[in-house]
Amino acid sequence: MTTSLVTEELAPARSPGPRLTTWPLWGLPAGALGFVATVFLNDRPAAETSGSGYTVTPADMADLDPGRYHLAVVLGYLSVGCLIVLAAQWRRRVESQFDWSTAAPVVSGGLLASAGALTLAYGWMGALSRYLPSAPEGTSFDERGTFVYFMLNDFSPYIGWYGVLVAGAALTWMAWRERLVSRGLGTLTAAVSVLVLAFVFVTGVPGIPALAAAELVVVSLWLALGRSPILQGENRA
Repeated sequence: MTTSLVTEELAPARSPGPRLTTWPLWGLPAGALGFVATVFLNDRPAAETSGSGYTVTPADMADLDPGRYHLAVVLGYLSVGCLIVLAAQWRRRVESQFDWSTAAPVVSGGLLASAGALTLAYGWMGALSRYLPSAPEGTSFDERGTFVYFMLNDFSPYIGWYGVLVAGAALTWMAWRERLVSRGLGTLTAAVSVLVLAFVFVTGVPGIPALAAAELVVVSLWLALGRSPILQGENRA
């Protein structure tokens, strides 16, 4: 009888169902808002999107919609803010707890690297929302001046997600080498990293890392709903 009581007392309580860890969910708006701002609100001249091999010139700046760029900078800045908060949460809840991990600091470093790069990229989108010919400050620069912002904005919102891609690759190391996250998650991030980098190395196109924004959404949900070792035993709020 005594042995039975001790066994029952020491046995861990069974979870009534799936548990939710809320802090990784900062990656959900970071990835979703950033993906929308980068991919869907990055306006292009209508003639270019027709698929006719059209060459964009400064004269095409009059064809762009400043409203789309305005929305892009709003969503983009919100995305950057969420990335910074996610990095802070990761440092507090993971990096400080597993200070022997080599890859854990890479995750927060990658998030912050992307946050810095994307701040500039979305800021240039905001500049276009002000300086295009039909925008409130459309007389500040001529079409050649706004064309400079357009060229800066051509790839920068896509390139800026490279830090998040590196963070995903670090999760692969944490899964398969350090056993700190689930191997399923590590396999997913490995596949994304390999495919994206292989495409860049073969084609030279620098903007494919923007897929890391969508990857971040999946990773955030996986961590929030899953049972990775980094989350075991902590307050899941």
